Amino acid sequence: MTRIQEFAAKISENVERVIIGKAEAIELLMVALLCDGHILIEDVPGVGKTMLARAIAISLGGQFKRLQCTPDLLPNDVTGISVFNQQNGQFEFRAGPVFVNILLADEINRATPRTQSALLEAMQEQQVTVDGITHALPRPFLVLATQNPIEYEGTFPLPEAQLDRFLMRLSVGYPAFDDEKILLTHLQREHPINTLYPVADGNQLPEFQKDVWEIHMDDTLQDYIIRLVSATRIHPDLALGASPRASLALFKASQALAALRGRDHVIPDDIKYLVPVTLTHRLIVTSESELRGHSAAAIIKDLLHTTPLDLGPIKK
Repeated sequence: MTRIQEFAAKISENVERVIIGKAEAIELLMVALLCDGHILIEDVPGVGKTMLARAIAISLGGQFKRLQCTPDLLPNDVTGISVFNQQNGQFEFRAGPVFVNILLADEINRATPRTQSALLEAMQEQQVTVDGITHALPRPFLVLATQNPIEYEGTFPLPEAQLDRFLMRLSVGYPAFDDEKILLTHLQREHPINTLYPVADGNQLPEFQKDVWEIHMDDTLQDYIIRLVSATRIHPDLALGASPRASLALFKASQALAALRGRDHVIPDDIKYLVPVTLTHRLIVTSESELRGHSAAAIIKDLLHTTPLDLGPIKK
């Protein structure tokens, strides 16, 4: 656990030179890295979503690319395309921007559903298939997708299948008064992102990801996760509850968070801390409940209060 903590601390300290006062968001990003997961950042423009992704990529010594999603973006613009070479009479594959360590899919909901689906295989299988040929993606591979929760004109809401592939959804939020003052001072001359340098070896991530699986979780806590997720499937205000993939996401994220905080075991607070960011985006509230002002976040908060921690083993 010490090695994982040192690895994460180096990256976090480096990123905090650019992203001021957002330790919680950076910690959740580290959780996603250790889980080999992807993150959907839902926030207003200008709060540092792109800078956060770039800082993480630089700190890991990995490659970073930004994909600006627009309605005219095609699937081949994401995955790549086969081009005929007249000299040798063969088709050659030209990789798209998805072949990178950190991919920022900016305003992902402005791309058409066809283009959004081009990311599904990459996010789930770490590979893409073009013209029947499968190409492996580099490791580590992390998708940071952003969307603006305010502006919906000309957008295509992400389908449930794609939302379910994001390990978590989070918000960066506006900086506090003192943090924004520090930010203004830092940006008077050269942008801090230009002074960042690699501080960790991203090639170590697969090893740390395997170590995270060894974090102990008591059977009582596993049952607690299942009870929480199962409660969303029978809740009267929800048209769609969380899938088994959500249970696994919460399980893995809790193990990663425990490791980041220096423990070889998961505690209930780890699970409760991660439930809002791992489950909320997977739920669909019924139209009647929405009209009554109920939201997925409020329902999750209520379930955390009403779901008991220990009822003994669930009946098979």
